[in-house]
Amino acid sequence: MEQRRVTGRDEELRAAGLRAAVSRLRRELAAHPAEFPDRGVAEEELAALAAMSAGGAPEIRRLRRSLLLVAGAIGSVSALAPGLAEVREAVDLFGRPPLR
Repeated sequence: MEQRRVTGRDEELRAAGLRAAVSRLRRELAAHPAEFPDRGVAEEELAALAAMSAGGAPEIRRLRRSLLLVAGAIGSVSALAPGLAEVREAVDLFGRPPLR
């Protein structure tokens, strides 16, 4: 498998895509009328994802952990599924975490 070097421009584009996806899902979550038990978890982790995307090159393990927590918190709310998929796709652009 060929690996290519990630340039600063590539990093900026990925971070901008993640910021946009997270922002969209945060708005959708805020507008969603139903309360559910883990809504607070989803809001906190989306805030963490937003902060990571604004702070330079985020740690891939932390991105994926936050994504997992958001998915677990809102996974059963079908109205939010498209936004969640968009966030997942944006996180996937950062690659897989390194093996331990």
